[in-house]
Amino acid sequence: MAALRSTLANAAPEGGLSPPLAALWWAAKGNWDAAHKIVQDESDANSAWVHAYLHRVEGDLSNAGYWYRQAGQPVAKDSFESEWERIASTLES
Repeated sequence: MAALRSTLANAAPEGGLSPPLAALWWAAKGNWDAAHKIVQDESDANSAWVHAYLHRVEGDLSNAGYWYRQAGQPVAKDSFESEWERIASTLES
């Protein structure tokens, strides 16, 4: 999480990030559309988890629930910031 967070002052994410990490980067920058475009066509569980987070942020909880199931993750109940940190920490390890 610290590595990803340390790049948020940049204008764009660093090259070589996985799609879910790049999407989290854009989400942290407040660009939901860019984040969503990255993960919407990915088929791996990590992208599904980020996709779920994005729909939760958007307020579309039924769509978020679908993506949490695809990711094999429980539906998050904590703050958006806490969930972002948990996802980033997991994906960076």
